[in-house]
Formats: sequence, structure tokens, C-alpha cells
Amino acid sequence: MVRRVAKPVSIVLTICMLLLSLPHKSAFAGMIGTETVLDATRGQEARDYLNRIFARADVRASLIAQGIDPLEAKARVASLSDAEIVSLADQIEELPAGGSALGIIVGALLIVFIVLLITDILGYTDIFPFVKKHSEVK
Repeated sequence: MVRRVAKPVSIVLTICMLLLSLPHKSAFAGMIGTETVLDATRGQEARDYLNRIFARADVRASLIAQGIDPLEAKARVASLSDAEIVSLADQIEELPAGGSALGIIVGALLIVFIVLLITDILGYTDIFPFVKKHSEVK
């Protein structure tokens, strides 16, 4: 009876010993860079930000008005990589209606300056003293 029980046990032990003796790849521990951790955190924050945007009723209504299914758009955004999600969130934050208006202000000031400069050169206004000095020299 001992041989009858010992034979299957010895076969299982032999297979286990053979599996242990096979060559295997060693695991190496390494340091994780700060950028890797920050990128993963930033990617998750960008995903949360976009999910909050898609949860708004006005955004869903706008998507439907343009013929886009909100669930399909949300699924497509969910399938983006972390880098693409961060880029999309940054672009949305930089839009004039949703974030920084610095570009519009600088552009408007530049246009006003150019218009005033042209009218000063033509003699319709007297705003910039450096324009008058050049016209008197001639």
C-alpha cells in the first residue's frame, strides 16, 4: 500500500523538482523615477477632469446637437493614453471659454496699438511722441 501511494507522490515531486530546475528570468528591482509617478498621477487627474466635463448637462447637449453620442465620445476619451489625455485636458483648459484669456488680451492690445500707431503716422491723432519726432525730421 505504501508503494501505491508513494508512486503518484514521487511523480508529482519529480515534476516539481524539474520545474524548479528550469532556467528562469530573474526579477530585478529598480528605482522608479519621479517623472513616472507624476505622469501617472497627472494622467489620472486629467481623466477625472474630463469625466467631470462629460458629466455636465450642457456638454452632453452640445455633443448631441453636433450629432455625437455622448457615451461613444466618453468611451473614446477613456481609450486614450495618459499622454493624450493630459494633452487634451491642457488644450481644453487653454481655450478662451474654459480657461486662460491671456492670448486674447495680448492680441487685442496689439491690434489697438497698431491702429493707434497708423492713425498717429497719418496725422489723425497725436498719441505717440516718437512718431512726431520722426515726421518733423523729414
